[in-house]
Amino acid sequence: MPSPQGSVHDFEALDIQGRNRPLSEFAGRVLLIVNVASQCGFTRQYAGLQDLYRRFHDRGFEILAFPCNQFGNQEPGDAAQIGEFCSTRFGVSFPLFAKIDVNGDGAHPLFRHLKAAAPGLMGLKGIKWNFTKFLVDRHGRVLRRYAPNTPPEQLAGDIERLLQAPAD
Repeated sequence: MPSPQGSVHDFEALDIQGRNRPLSEFAGRVLLIVNVASQCGFTRQYAGLQDLYRRFHDRGFEILAFPCNQFGNQEPGDAAQIGEFCSTRFGVSFPLFAKIDVNGDGAHPLFRHLKAAAPGLMGLKGIKWNFTKFLVDRHGRVLRRYAPNTPPEQLAGDIERLLQAPAD
């Protein structure tokens, strides 16, 4: 696994259709990586995430959503059910990935990397709940972690600054 200073582009993950996707395909784009769930009190954030995606996608922004069932069994569906829910209920058009674990021994390597690179409050590495968000620059460096209760619209300024930053 890459060090916390490494790049998210070094990882791969299965998408919602079960295809392996190297995250290097998102190199050069600002990323927001989020663990999501369809039966959570924060599920309505899908609408805010889709708004961010519509607003910034054409300028080099991507959202990568990873369903997770580790918090209160709030993502019980299979891939088809999750994809249908996101599409019909919230019009999600950003990439959805296969359901994963974000904590514990079975945590996806990407989320191990994200947690090491951007620990939570008081340095805690575990993810506390659904809709924890990680902002990643164009080079795949994890810059910031946002709590589940941070509404997506509050991230717009940080995303805008990264999109305007000169490529180094």
